[in-house]
Amino acid sequence: MRKCVLRMALFASIVAWTPVLSGCWDIKDINHRSLPIVMGVKQVDRAYKVLLLIPEVSPSEAKAKIVSGSGNTINEILDEINKNMEYKVDLLHLKVIVFERSIAEKGLDQSVESFMRSKDIPNKTFTAISEGALEPLFEKLEASSGSGGTEVYDFFEKNAGWSPEVVQTRIWEVFRSMDSYTRDVVIPIIKPGRTTTIESPGGAVIKNGKMVGDINSEESLLYNLFKGSGTQGKIEVMDHATVKIVSDRLNTTSEMHAGQAVLNSRLHLKVTVVETVGTPTEAQIKKEIDKQLSMRFNGMLRSAQAKEADILGLGQLFRDEMSRADLQHWRSKYYPFMKINFKVHVVIQDEGLLKIDV
Repeated sequence: MRKCVLRMALFASIVAWTPVLSGCWDIKDINHRSLPIVMGVKQVDRAYKVLLLIPEVSPSEAKAKIVSGSGNTINEILDEINKNMEYKVDLLHLKVIVFERSIAEKGLDQSVESFMRSKDIPNKTFTAISEGALEPLFEKLEASSGSGGTEVYDFFEKNAGWSPEVVQTRIWEVFRSMDSYTRDVVIPIIKPGRTTTIESPGGAVIKNGKMVGDINSEESLLYNLFKGSGTQGKIEVMDHATVKIVSDRLNTTSEMHAGQAVLNSRLHLKVTVVETVGTPTEAQIKKEIDKQLSMRFNGMLRSAQAKEADILGLGQLFRDEMSRADLQHWRSKYYPFMKINFKVHVVIQDEGLLKIDV
């Protein structure tokens, strides 16, 4: 009787664990998975084309190959690629998604929503827009893939080759902005470099998922500043001096006056003088920095206001001072007519061996 009870208990335990054990049947070893680093998305008429840059690492070398496919939807293309690959395509390690400019101008909403719904890629994946066709860019990445195709990821990574003029925008930020009343985004524009693998001439202004304009590299620097990315290490060249930004701090306040939004921003910079032309005074150098950055900032913001694209997310600063109904009309009623007071306060921290008169 006792043996019968033990057998019944053992059988019940096996039955209970069977569903758990069966859940591992489709697990594949990492050696049997393809891990794309970069994905490219373009649209031809109504069809999509997807390109994947997949690293191939061997004991003797590290290189990358391009795999592509076309279809009516992105998920359909990925399924077809997966079916024809010798290894399972795993997108959970995808680092960068590059959209062709033509699809960005038509609208990224369908593509981005597809990625977010499928949950096949990380939310923190970087996004970029190619200035020209995707194929030359991917061919350059393949030819330059000395480290297994990670060059484009290193270009955006702060611990590698990133610089303050390069915008960093992740796919979750693009998704968040598509239905936001008060926040738009800038996505970096990239193209094949002449003597480098890639280069970035600036960023694309994205409003409700659609590209409506662009900004240059100098304006991208100020965009990053407002996002909190910082400008340390940036070299500013002016008429009478060249300075290196050592540290920065931005103070911003907002208020409503008679129905008009007013923004007060003060940028605090500590700089080191690298080079001078002639014998400028300290006051003259500070004045030139203030003038150059203020003109750049005001020009960028005026252009964004004309497009009703709140790329700096300034509407977020007025959320406590406006009703939800008013926030729905922020871009069209308040943002284009917002008054901006932007000032730059400069401290020259180090003059090196240069002699500058106060």
